[in-house]
Amino acid sequence: MSEQVDRRYGPATLPRSRGPLSAAVLDALRRPPHDLPAGLGADLDPADPITDEDLQLTLFLCYELHYRGWHGVDEAWEWQPTLLALRAEAERPFEAALRRLVGAPSVPAAGVAAGLAALVAADDGPPLAATLQRRADLSQFREFVAHRSVYHLREADPHSWALPRLGGPAKAALVEIQTDEYGNGRLDRMHAELFRCTLERLGLDTSYGAHLDAAPAVTLATNNLMSLFGLHRRWRGALLGHLAAFEMTSSLPNRRYGNGLRRLGLDEVATRFYDEHVEADAVHEQIAAHDMCGGLVRAEPALAPDVLFGATAGLAVDRLFAAHLLDSWAAGRSSLRTPTPPAPPPKVPLVALPAVAPPAPPALV
Repeated sequence: MSEQVDRRYGPATLPRSRGPLSAAVLDALRRPPHDLPAGLGADLDPADPITDEDLQLTLFLCYELHYRGWHGVDEAWEWQPTLLALRAEAERPFEAALRRLVGAPSVPAAGVAAGLAALVAADDGPPLAATLQRRADLSQFREFVAHRSVYHLREADPHSWALPRLGGPAKAALVEIQTDEYGNGRLDRMHAELFRCTLERLGLDTSYGAHLDAAPAVTLATNNLMSLFGLHRRWRGALLGHLAAFEMTSSLPNRRYGNGLRRLGLDEVATRFYDEHVEADAVHEQIAAHDMCGGLVRAEPALAPDVLFGATAGLAVDRLFAAHLLDSWAAGRSSLRTPTPPAPPPKVPLVALPAVAPPAPPALV
């Protein structure tokens, strides 16, 4: 692999290991593709798979091979049979933990869209967005952005795995949502690029995967959940349910994040990512619930429980993530495995963006 790569866009640098399994995988990936030792990972039994650092990093290492890969790693590792077998072994405890966490959601008689609305209405997660809006200091906001960079620098990619697995109304609805996420083909409007500007304004490294070593297991789990659903056709219903819950719970928190940055004195370049989501996701939530998930279930009724499972799992893991940040800050410690460096003086943004006023609240539907 050529050493001349644009670090903003990947591939990512291999992270440090967090236990014997991730150490074995990292050691293998640094060498040409070969068979892993027999039985590696066969006795996995972590007490809490969702917060187990070694398990979650191992999954992330395997999944990233299907995205942008790892710097210096032979791309043939993506389909190496024994590594895929190890990934399957690591997925089993993760999936079992998700099922224990959320159970088996029931589909109401009114249909899957009503079920999604009920899940969102009942969600009472920790007040992370309100804390960031009203009380968090700059260092805490920078931590939050570092956590979220693991996803937002590849925003929309995990859910795009569903596109070749769908047809008809569900596919059309997903394309409509994803087209907005990818900025309608304009680099300066892509959500990942808008987030890169937020990172830059906060004095944080903008390269792809830069904050992976600092991200704890629960942060990796929020990302691994999307990859688990996205890389398995059998979980296409759960993937759409996850996206629907994501869109249906996005508008108000993003308004709060933007207002929190304004409170801290940041400019419209820093807030543009969040302001964009206030308006876009207010529209997306209707498309996601009724057209995308509703369309899928009309075509494949048996997938309705999976849709609600994906939504419920996404909300539940995000609650664990929010609780981790708030509990860490309440205890006076960093929520990252390694704290972010001090913020340098502001620099010129990577992409010049026109100033925008804070968006007005969306009309109630």
